[in-house]
Amino acid sequence: MGKDRSALPPTAQAWVEARARYQLSHAQVQIGRELGLNPRKLGKVANHRQEPWKAPLPQFIEQLYLKRFGRERPQTVMPAEKWGRPGTGAEGGAERCHDERPQRALNVRLP
Repeated sequence: MGKDRSALPPTAQAWVEARARYQLSHAQVQIGRELGLNPRKLGKVANHRQEPWKAPLPQFIEQLYLKRFGRERPQTVMPAEKWGRPGTGAEGGAERCHDERPQRALNVRLP
């Protein structure tokens, strides 16, 4: 049937649930994550149609991203289901082994 969502890390799973609940696109979910928004608190800023002065949540997230980063969309968009998997690129750099880091040059004076 569907994919097993329990295999996702808790943070990615929270964003997947928020995407379904608030009808967000993959790009808007990634924008929210880059802005540091908490997916469990999106209901506070979501427009429930009783508050006409608020912008709808997808447009609100995009406006915040444009204001902070100066561009409308991320350069590459990756679905939340692939965030925590090794080798997918999003967090693969953070999961590198200590041995793979480049070594610093020693402070040695040459004649």
